[in-house]
Amino acid sequence: MRIYLPATTTVLRRLVDEGRLAGPHTAFAVTARLRGYYALSDAAADVEELEYAALLAGARASLRLIDVDPGAARRRVVLAADVPDTTVTEVDDADTDPGAVRVTGDVALADVASAHVDGADAEDDVRAAVGVVLEADLGSDEAQFVVDQAEGHELAWYATQEIGPALDLL
Repeated sequence: MRIYLPATTTVLRRLVDEGRLAGPHTAFAVTARLRGYYALSDAAADVEELEYAALLAGARASLRLIDVDPGAARRRVVLAADVPDTTVTEVDDADTDPGAVRVTGDVALADVASAHVDGADAEDDVRAAVGVVLEADLGSDEAQFVVDQAEGHELAWYATQEIGPALDLL
C-alpha cells in the first residue's frame, strides 16, 4: 500500500543515515474512509486525486511534527512509501483525518518512492503556520488563514537517490 508519511528534515536525515524509520507510524493513504469523504464532494475523484489528498494530509501533519522538533528546518516533509498491506490499519475515528492509517512496521529507505519537501521560499510561511496549526485544527479562522499560506506552497518532489543531496543543501 502506498502511504504518505509526515516527517521533518530531522526524520529525513535519520532515514538517510540509518536506512529505516522504526515503526509504528501514523501516516495517510487512500482508505475506504477517504474515498467515502470525497464521494460526498467529488464522486469523480480518481486514485491520483485521492493520493494527492493523502499527501496534503501528510503535509498538514508535518506542520504538527515540526512544532515539536525545534532542530528541524521549517519545511514540511512527506515521504511516499510502499509498505506491505498487512502492516497498515485504517484509523476509524471521526476525529481524525479520513485517510489516517497506522503502520506497524518499519519504513525502510528502500520502501520510499519519493520525498516531498518545501522549498526555501516556504520557510517563513511554514514557521508562522507551525505556531498556529493546533489553533487551526480547533477551528480558528485566523489560524487557518496562516496555515493556508503555508499550504499554498507546492512541495518539491525528490527521488530516493536525491534525498541525501537535497538535505545537504538545507
